[in-house]
Amino acid sequence: MGTTHEQFNVGGMSCSFCAESIKKAYSRTDGVEDVDVSLAHEEVLVEYDNDLLSEVEVKDTLRDLGYTIRDPDKAKRYEQQQAELADGKRRLLLAGGASIVVAALMGWMILVMGRFESSSLVMDLVTLGLALGTMFGSGRYIKEKAYQSLRRGIFNQHVLLEAGAFAGLLGGLLGLFVFPGFPTVHFFAVSVFITTYHILSEYTSLIVRTRASQAVQGLLDLQPDTARRVSDDGDVEEVPVDDLDIGDRVRVKPGENIPVDGEVVEGESTVDESVATGESIPEEKTGGDTVIGGSVNETGALLIEVTATGEDAFLNQIAREIEEARAMKPGIIQLADRVLKYFVPGVLTIAGLSFLFWVVAPLAWGAAPNVQRGAFAALAVLVLGYPCALGMATPLALIRGGGKAANRGILMRSGDAFQIFPDVDHIVLDKTGTITVGEPAVSEVVAFGADEVDVLTTAASAEAFSEHPLADAILEAADEQGGEYADPDAFDSVTGKGVRATVASDDVLVGKTGWLSDEGIDLSKESDDIERLQGRGLTVAGVVRDGDLIGLICIGDEIKADAAETIRRMRDAGITPMMLTGDNERTAQAVAEEVGIDRVMADVLPDEKREEIGHLQEAGHRVAMVGDGINDAPALTQADIGIAIGAGTDIAIESADIVLMGDRLGGVMDAYDIGTESYRKTRQNLATAFAFNGIGVAAATTGLVHPVFAMLAMVLSVSAVLANSFAGQLLSGEGVNTEFALDERTDDNVSDGRAAAD
Repeated sequence: MGTTHEQFNVGGMSCSFCAESIKKAYSRTDGVEDVDVSLAHEEVLVEYDNDLLSEVEVKDTLRDLGYTIRDPDKAKRYEQQQAELADGKRRLLLAGGASIVVAALMGWMILVMGRFESSSLVMDLVTLGLALGTMFGSGRYIKEKAYQSLRRGIFNQHVLLEAGAFAGLLGGLLGLFVFPGFPTVHFFAVSVFITTYHILSEYTSLIVRTRASQAVQGLLDLQPDTARRVSDDGDVEEVPVDDLDIGDRVRVKPGENIPVDGEVVEGESTVDESVATGESIPEEKTGGDTVIGGSVNETGALLIEVTATGEDAFLNQIAREIEEARAMKPGIIQLADRVLKYFVPGVLTIAGLSFLFWVVAPLAWGAAPNVQRGAFAALAVLVLGYPCALGMATPLALIRGGGKAANRGILMRSGDAFQIFPDVDHIVLDKTGTITVGEPAVSEVVAFGADEVDVLTTAASAEAFSEHPLADAILEAADEQGGEYADPDAFDSVTGKGVRATVASDDVLVGKTGWLSDEGIDLSKESDDIERLQGRGLTVAGVVRDGDLIGLICIGDEIKADAAETIRRMRDAGITPMMLTGDNERTAQAVAEEVGIDRVMADVLPDEKREEIGHLQEAGHRVAMVGDGINDAPALTQADIGIAIGAGTDIAIESADIVLMGDRLGGVMDAYDIGTESYRKTRQNLATAFAFNGIGVAAATTGLVHPVFAMLAMVLSVSAVLANSFAGQLLSGEGVNTEFALDERTDDNVSDGRAAAD
């Protein structure tokens, strides 16, 4: 017994106020030691003493607050998100319909009947029914949240909303049964309208978050969770990976992900371990070599003996690193929260004092208590103080910026990204798959006594039957050069070294320079060229024909076309670029020099990447991390903003705040520009909303603001925020894209995203 960690995927969170309410609720629960809430990933991580609390009690706290705990299974979680979206739409349609009917009744009363305040009993009863139906039907869930928050001493937007809604209901009832002069319909209308606007605000946020999640879901290729276990008798059984024990043997076919950490018992293959090490050139694996779970077996079948399971396995270590990074990630205080922390209790206090003033103060000058004016004042304060526009300021900026980003192939998953990006002063980049393409390609051919095409076609003929990934690079380069080559007459592959073949009666060797020397080939004259090329981090293969070295083929990970330009844009924006990679120092320095990065850390493990970002944060820097591999996931989570390359791994995408469709690196600075612009819009929206709220509350305390005018002022504030968010975009002809409808990771997406950005 002792400390336990529980992580939940939570539905129903719509804004940072929700995250703060969850934190406060757990902080006031005996036995809870620490809690972290990630609004971007809709997750709650709770650390508690299991001697004092059970898992059920921990979950019940979330459920009591009105939030749902989603199924850990991705497919079921997706279905739950769809159901939440459908429920939100249904609530909005019901509440919106009630609001339209109430507005029509008020318009009929004013325009046709020529009366502003007095109404018929039938009209009063109809609006009462609509108010009750909206508050206790569509808006019932808000009351449950408000009650549970208030019970824990938490004053949030739900509490303020219900104070205004019940004040309107009470005012209408007083007008219906006690004070005939009260504008009954208008009081009931306030209850309907503010409940509807709150539902609209939450649905706005919900649709953004759900569709962003759906877009991410479309990117994720669910990895198989089973493995082929081979018994001592040779029988093969497909079992869950979690059921494997140390010493078990599993069969992995070419093209499959290696499911476990282990040691090769039988077979030879090349294995792409870039997701773990950052090295883009595949490793040769044979008996006795170790392999890492999550790597890709490329060429041959392997029989692997399991050497690590459970918490000791690489993928589980990465998962633990992500969990720790998420828990230790610096908290982000939303701009609105800095004021709303005091705003909600302040509005409630002012409303109460306003009512008391107009009831008690008249006694001082010998007049009777003015209950109606006090009721007007209290209700108007609550209505004008309700932060509907405040609640919509950030989601609307997210919609605007998110739509603009989606048009450029960028998925902004988190509102935090908009707020933090303008303050980012360091961008940390992985190398493989981020700055580079992530696939080996021929970058240079050096010919000796032959031309480059001859060197390539000779090598291509020799490698035609090879399954090695570097052979594919040579064949592709020969095709691009237009060279013609035929299948070899004889072929033999020397594992981990190269190939020997007979090509048009010529004896040809293609392989590592060390192997060629062992085969008796004199490379002394070319040693300077070999050292120069290897110094650039390239893999050098020699091509020998009939005993003579006719050329060197240099294979490396090609740098992306827009990498150097993106680094320049970072520097121009006052941001320091930095490379963290698991690749070797020589290769990392060569790539960094070519693109213009001064600060480089190589041979870095996943936990070391996260620690380095943590050090930068402790020094007061705002850090964005860009990566694409499993080994990048902890760092992506730790960073203030995690940016995943959409052509990368599932776990990297899930750990990120921003996803770049395809593999274009320039999207990083496009996202920075959009985030900066959107945050400016957010501040403008908040300033507009606070101006309406502040001036409105002050005017409302006089008791001279009619409830319906207060409601109109609230509508006007929301309209002003809407206009500020989208007017310029609509006038410029950009349109408003809220769908985030992005296709799967294909080459077409890469080109489409690049074209949109251009």
